[in-house]
Amino acid sequence: MNTKLPSAVLFACTLNAIRSPMAAAIMHHHFGHKVYVASAGIAAGDPDPFVGMIMDEIGIDLKKHRPHSFEDLEDSAFDLLITLSPEAKAKADDMSRTMAIETENWAIVDPSQTQGSREQILDSYRQVRDDIVKKVMQRFG
Repeated sequence: MNTKLPSAVLFACTLNAIRSPMAAAIMHHHFGHKVYVASAGIAAGDPDPFVGMIMDEIGIDLKKHRPHSFEDLEDSAFDLLITLSPEAKAKADDMSRTMAIETENWAIVDPSQTQGSREQILDSYRQVRDDIVKKVMQRFG
């Protein structure tokens, strides 16, 4: 993988409630002193309470995150757009036709689809978090 850091990275998923804010926060935690990082969704979903809990476990505060859409972004000048859902990949494909932006798709499952006990659901969120940490460090570390 290309380890050269881009100057600006946008993480995108469907509702900007779980995967893309986690990825942006992890990227910012590790590389925010060198890279501008943002996240967006195809639509702005509702805040997910599990995200703040499991991110706290690794020392990253996401409790104040409020989901927002591509239309809410203050800046659209990103070098790299990383999508985390099929819907976001379709949006990235459209954007790459008219903008000079590199795109990558990371297949990350949506933990909100997990059924079971509260602990099983939290474990699913932790797995997604840990997968994102691994991908961020493999791609940029």
